[in-house]
Amino acid sequence: MAARILVVDDDAQIVRLVKSYLEQAGYVVMTAPDGDAGLHIIRREHPDLVVLDVMMPKRDGFELTRLLRADDALASIPILLLTARAEDADKLTGLNIGADDYLTKPFNPLEVVARVRALLRRAAGVLQPSPIIEIRGLRIDLQHHLASLSGRDLELTPTEYELLRALMQNPNRAFTRGELIDAALGYVYEGFDRTIDTHIKNLRKKIEPDPAAPAYIETVFGVGYRMRE
Repeated sequence: MAARILVVDDDAQIVRLVKSYLEQAGYVVMTAPDGDAGLHIIRREHPDLVVLDVMMPKRDGFELTRLLRADDALASIPILLLTARAEDADKLTGLNIGADDYLTKPFNPLEVVARVRALLRRAAGVLQPSPIIEIRGLRIDLQHHLASLSGRDLELTPTEYELLRALMQNPNRAFTRGELIDAALGYVYEGFDRTIDTHIKNLRKKIEPDPAAPAYIETVFGVGYRMRE
């Protein structure tokens, strides 16, 4: 069954463009012109992924992202943000509140399709080759796409899950940020180093006893990150 994508944007031209390319790629596409309408459709239809503009009337993309991540029934839906704001602070805000990825306008619609495909693949867990990895009580079940710490289930975004998977599958390996992006996300990422830093910070909050003194995900100064076995 084709994945169902919701595109929420008040720019009708962008909606038509993104909808056309996603449908050509085989997805079922729903659309909404603002945050309120988007939230109504999400609660009613539970789409497989949301493409969400940041600057919209009624509810902007940041507010809608916060609402989805705070709702247990909707929190696992992958979110791709579209933003006309090129400033790092705005991108980091989106990632900090739980968005999985972002694109800055103007963008190539083929890249939207590539990002959507990668996010859905990660959310479905189809990249996982082996069943269970455990490191000092931190456990990841690749077959069922679950993570837990000392028996307590972890609520991870798809991006956080994939970063944790890549690190746990390669314990003690020091990844550069670029290598970690490639190992976890599986495509060339038009981002900047602080993007991965933000995801790691969010992940540490969920798995580390003391995020300020990480016991699992270490910073390798001058390189990037590694999972300490």
